[in-house]
Amino acid sequence: MMSYFPITSPTLIFFVVLLIILLAPIIMGKLRIPHIIGMVLAGVLIGEHGLHLLDRDNSFELFGKVGLLYIMFLAGLEMDMESVKKNSRRILWFGLLTCLVPLVLTYVMAMWLLDYSSTASFLLGCIMASNTLIAYPIISRYGMGRHPSVMLSVGASMLSLFMALMMLAALSASYSKDVSIGFWLLFVIKFAAFCAFSIILIPKVTRYFLRRYSDAIMQFIYVLSVMFLSAALSEAIGVEGIVGAFIAGLILNRYIPHVSPLMNRIEFIGNAIFIPYFLIGVGMLINVGSLFDGWRMLFVVALIVFFGTFGKALAAYISSLLFRLTKAEGHMMFGLTCAHAAGAIAMVMVGMRLEVTPGQYLVNNEILNGVVIMILITCIISTMMTEKASQELTLASSVVSGFAADTSHSPKNEKVLLCVKYPDIAPQLLELAIMMRNPKRNRGLVALNVVYDDQQASNHREDGLRLLERLQQRASAADLQMQTQVRLSSNIANGIKHAFREFGCSEIIMGMHVHTDVNPKFWGEFLQSLYNGLNRQIVLTRFVQPLNTLRRIQVAVPSRAEFEPGFHRWLERLARMAGNLDCRIQFHGRNESLELIREYINNHHPSVRAEYTFMAHWNELPRLAENIGQDHMFVVITARKGTISYKNALERLPKELMQHFSGKNLMILFPDQYGTQKEESMTFTAAQHQEESSYYDIIARWLQKQRGTLKK
Repeated sequence: MMSYFPITSPTLIFFVVLLIILLAPIIMGKLRIPHIIGMVLAGVLIGEHGLHLLDRDNSFELFGKVGLLYIMFLAGLEMDMESVKKNSRRILWFGLLTCLVPLVLTYVMAMWLLDYSSTASFLLGCIMASNTLIAYPIISRYGMGRHPSVMLSVGASMLSLFMALMMLAALSASYSKDVSIGFWLLFVIKFAAFCAFSIILIPKVTRYFLRRYSDAIMQFIYVLSVMFLSAALSEAIGVEGIVGAFIAGLILNRYIPHVSPLMNRIEFIGNAIFIPYFLIGVGMLINVGSLFDGWRMLFVVALIVFFGTFGKALAAYISSLLFRLTKAEGHMMFGLTCAHAAGAIAMVMVGMRLEVTPGQYLVNNEILNGVVIMILITCIISTMMTEKASQELTLASSVVSGFAADTSHSPKNEKVLLCVKYPDIAPQLLELAIMMRNPKRNRGLVALNVVYDDQQASNHREDGLRLLERLQQRASAADLQMQTQVRLSSNIANGIKHAFREFGCSEIIMGMHVHTDVNPKFWGEFLQSLYNGLNRQIVLTRFVQPLNTLRRIQVAVPSRAEFEPGFHRWLERLARMAGNLDCRIQFHGRNESLELIREYINNHHPSVRAEYTFMAHWNELPRLAENIGQDHMFVVITARKGTISYKNALERLPKELMQHFSGKNLMILFPDQYGTQKEESMTFTAAQHQEESSYYDIIARWLQKQRGTLKK
């Protein structure tokens, strides 16, 4: 049987790898061990130092390198850039601590206890100063990529890796006679040029590409091309490619919303193929048999693991105390920063090429075997600590979010009805609904196509079925459940209202079909019948460019909008949209309304970049057009007749929108209203009756306050 091994057939090699990827989570799940450890242990088992079923050939080199780049790229994509800016000092301090503390401890240990030379001790210190985010797939699985402790760990990991690589470059340069001040000056110039190219050119090309091409495959290939180009340029200037991949992730962060189908595809491909390939390849490098070479080897491995891991733990827990973080967050910071993998191997390989004396190299077999075994042990420690911390933080956040949900003023029901008709804007409406929905509630969407019941109804129905099928495929790509229905009706508005009741929806999102006539036919009889006969939130949108290229949302808020029942619903939806798109949102309105909006944003969405501008009167609405750019979304919070925030100036809204906001991204939002019509089929609970009573109490107090200025 052994004559058939190692396997050389590419087909069988790929089959064995897929079998490991399939079975490792199943077996490790039964043992309650993170499946990442299973991938590494499987690599140890099948590698040349184990059963030798496979050789670590070029396929593992290629896919392993791609997997490592993928880990760093995903880390950059999932970071909250606004929180990174706010916590830049914390990232700097933690990065310095997690780099210098293990470096100093390992250096002193190697000099005094292992009797290594100063250069070999410094190389070992550089190896322990860096780390690899081997446990980051666990973070992705728990959806904690934007947690503060995770962002601190990712930022500090990149900083410590960069510092370790620079120190290693200096150590390597000390063995060369051709290195001078000019070498370092040239390196600084090349690195600055690389950063300038990435920051200036990539965003412009990305915006152009995303506006011109909406095909899912083309967008995915473009994103991967940017990642590999950035990694290649990073290697060309003398820095590891993972630095370039991380920078590419940071730059593309705002163009790939976390809840978008494109992000789902990127994570799926990486977590299914490339990252497991990398983990298995790391395991194939490990020679567990070297532990049995003697007590000296065990002693070396124990010291390297203890002092390196203790240094990372010391840095993580000191930082958590300085930043006043919880114990679980300290566990998370330690778990993510204590693992060593590809970076350590690369540094050891550099040391093996540095010749101290003729025939003697800086790194001997003892250091090599010690580092390789250290990789296995630190990977196990990292994954187990990260898994434990993720569970603790998820449980804590669930308790807090559950309490917040009980005390929140926002409505609990959330089921969006998506009214679609035209294939060119239907995908954008779906993307808008995804941006506005609450993923924690995991409520599905309803896509509706209403067909006018006439002689062409059968043909239009077939068109509607094809449109909804394509839309459902897009929803599936975002891992979102969506119900669809093609409905025949002699009245389009009534068909939408009937479907709204049948599916128990909470709001409607639909495209804006603006008529060429001026007021009052701007909305058309269909829309007037819809928003006058349905007292629930209706969102009308007009897109000029893709949502993920927006840079600012500008919201016009009428006076007394805070007294409307749907105030918190539309505010919650816009805040989610701004957070997912990572763009600024600017509210224009009276101070009374802006204060309540600011309080809600600070309490429920502190990471949203919100601005507040005083607008004395609704007549100032046309002036806002001067500041609305092509990459802005202008949102108008309007009101139905007879409501407290309605004003006569809203009668001019259609004419003003046509004159001043033509060619702009536009959203018109009709908030929730309380109503008693039978067609709404609204069933109030006791809590809702109490909320309604408090709503009228607010109106009564406001009227009493304004009694002196009100006419009879």
